[in-house]
Amino acid sequence: MSESVARRHDLAHAPLTSPSSTTGLLEVFRRRYLLRLLVRREIQARYAGSAFGLAWSYINPAIRFATFYVVFGLILGRGLNQENFAIHLFAGMVVVHFFTETVTSGTRSLMANKAVVQKMAVPREMFPVASMLVSLYHTIPQLIILTIVCLATGWDPDAVGFGAALLGFTLILVLGTALGLLFAATNVLFRDFGRIVQTFMNMVPFTAPMMYPFELVIGLGERFGDVWPRIYLLNPVAEAVLLIQRGFWVTTVSNKEEELQRSFPDDLWSRGFIMLGCCLVVLALGQLVFSRLEKTVPERL
Repeated sequence: MSESVARRHDLAHAPLTSPSSTTGLLEVFRRRYLLRLLVRREIQARYAGSAFGLAWSYINPAIRFATFYVVFGLILGRGLNQENFAIHLFAGMVVVHFFTETVTSGTRSLMANKAVVQKMAVPREMFPVASMLVSLYHTIPQLIILTIVCLATGWDPDAVGFGAALLGFTLILVLGTALGLLFAATNVLFRDFGRIVQTFMNMVPFTAPMMYPFELVIGLGERFGDVWPRIYLLNPVAEAVLLIQRGFWVTTVSNKEEELQRSFPDDLWSRGFIMLGCCLVVLALGQLVFSRLEKTVPERL
């Protein structure tokens, strides 16, 4: 029987390969069915035993925006002289939350799935990628809330804005996945590394122009030298926040042209594409480091 099967499928000339062999991220998307199972399992586990279930994905961002509107829109926004400052803040928060959630969950993804890692021969890059997709899944309700609020305040979208928002999200998706890969295996070898990552993620919201306008950064450049805004914009998260604000917030204000000149750098687009290229390099580096360290992962778990 085995000989007939071998003849039928011409298995005699097929090379023997390890069941755990991997070609990195490419193999992850070749096994999309496993990726879907991991994503579905993590989403179901997050809402297990919850009466409201997925509704919490909408309730939390809605309450968060209401808080931003009262505190930053009505109280601080007037002092900053920023129209629709709550949207300015919430738009940036959507991107920042996606980034921090992707990196922190990706960092602990191997530890959280150690039973599967030890027992199944699957590409281990699948776990950080699944964490990124789960974070993306929970970002969609925030985008829906943001879109509804923008429509309620007189949103006037344009194709350039949509392109900017798409570029910003792509930038964060690539960077978050890259750092998730880079940190996941490292966290297995050095168990305190996850706490270090979490500490730095707590600092990320303050490094992007959402709780304060980019105009203030330019003002610091006038005091400390023109090089300061350029150094500030080396942060890919800050670039992504500006891009999504270009797509959502600035298209809700009455003085759109003035805000475009005052609240955004002139080279926003060119910097965005340069940052995306740099993030792709980091992704390749993350894959390289992960491939070098993953062989020791099962025994260290």
